[in-house]
Amino acid sequence: MNALYNPRLPLDGLTRRNFLRASGVVGATALLAGTAGCTWNDVTRAASQNPLPAGTPILVLVTMYGGNDWLNTVIPAADPAYHDARPGMSYAHDEVLALDSVSGLNPGLKNMSSLWSSKKLGIMRGVGYPNPDRSHFRSMDIWQTASPSSPLNTGWLGRWLDHASDQEPLLGLNIGPVLPVLAVGAQRTFAALSVKEPVTEPLSAVMAALGTPNSADTEAQRIVASSYAAVGRVRDDVVTHMSQVSLPDQVTDDGSLKSQLLTVAACIKLGAPTRCYTVSMGGFDTHAGEKATQQLLLTTVDTAITEFRKAMTDSPRASDVVLVAYSEFGRRVMANASEGTDHGTAGDVLIVSDRVKAGFHGDQPSLTDLDQGDLKASQDFRSLYAELLTSVLGADPTAVIGTGITASQVLV
Repeated sequence: MNALYNPRLPLDGLTRRNFLRASGVVGATALLAGTAGCTWNDVTRAASQNPLPAGTPILVLVTMYGGNDWLNTVIPAADPAYHDARPGMSYAHDEVLALDSVSGLNPGLKNMSSLWSSKKLGIMRGVGYPNPDRSHFRSMDIWQTASPSSPLNTGWLGRWLDHASDQEPLLGLNIGPVLPVLAVGAQRTFAALSVKEPVTEPLSAVMAALGTPNSADTEAQRIVASSYAAVGRVRDDVVTHMSQVSLPDQVTDDGSLKSQLLTVAACIKLGAPTRCYTVSMGGFDTHAGEKATQQLLLTTVDTAITEFRKAMTDSPRASDVVLVAYSEFGRRVMANASEGTDHGTAGDVLIVSDRVKAGFHGDQPSLTDLDQGDLKASQDFRSLYAELLTSVLGADPTAVIGTGITASQVLV
């Protein structure tokens, strides 16, 4: 919420004293909680007052909730074991979008296939963690806290914020009103942006009223009035700038991944002082009738990422962005009786960026040498986090995810 304006506060009988009291309570709560709901006005003001320096790396993290079936996303179509395990829901070699002589992308990922060809896509294979847990909640908790061995009440990006020397309130920004665990630290959390939030009263009128001198004012009250007048002037300048860089018409509050990513693009182009954005999409728990459902879901992801990159085309900041898409686990190798797949273990991670070392990172896990019917992880997801912390967020990974983790080297 905007610390200077509460739209639920009536203008009738408004005084500087009760306005300060109302805004002060909101501000104190936000500081104690480490975050505040914010509006597009807040982002615009922050971009005007403290723009992110050009060339600063930016992380966009996409969470795919439900456990995406990576074997039907990055498909080993030339492997007979793949077809043997999924006779009714496998893709033939001529159906996939070829990556090499063995593997191809799901037909729903046409634009990702183009990114592969233009060397803007990296794929980490066999990603997981020791002693995998097949519970959605526990596995996602592990990915978001970066703690496979014991539960934590802080997320890995929240801890990054805790250790960041930059105290900018919008350093981390979640698109949507509910913060994921990964964005919650011990002292600080991400801000949460809900787009196109309605404003019931014009803030400029409030600033004008509070900034108008009164002959009965004390010296202290005259100082407060002068301050509000100055704030009002700054805001008017910001609103003028905001009309030049505004949210795209396609951005709605429907919560779609496309809308979330277009909001991120607008924030980045505006120069928001944000180093990390988090967005998400659900629906990947495909226990029945998976093939058609997942292809539709992947088409949605593909379109959203494409629209995001298209929105960034004319921005010099486009090359600063590293977009990472992950899920809490992959699915079991063998299809179930309902032409779906059940909870599995290892999976893939997609990395889209001008800075990515394009191609595969790691080998496709064996489809015959399994762990109780599941793929054996060959890469620890924390190695990716170490790379993102070091190369994108400019942080010491040891302070965030502990020792003994080697960065994955997926970025240049």
